[in-house]
Amino acid sequence: MPGRTAVGDVSSPDALPAAERRVQYRIVVAKKDERVTGDDDAEVVFTVPAADVTADDFDATVAFMRGVLKAAGPSGAVLAALKSGGVDRSLAELATTI
Repeated sequence: MPGRTAVGDVSSPDALPAAERRVQYRIVVAKKDERVTGDDDAEVVFTVPAADVTADDFDATVAFMRGVLKAAGPSGAVLAALKSGGVDRSLAELATTI
């Protein structure tokens, strides 16, 4: 897909808790320019602008509550992924590709 850069798995799927195994992360750099990691058929998809995720004080849970971090999928799975801390780790690692 043009404008979309797929990045390899952030970590081994076997090492992730069940809440994080079917998650896709997207960082929007510009219109039609995203950095993506995770399966295309993921149960939960997190999307955040690059300017927000690269801020020094970025916290995925706070960003989600403020509406900056968008999530698509079942709310139980979204909240479990946020609680595990894996969203922060995965987005931070994906942000290094910007």
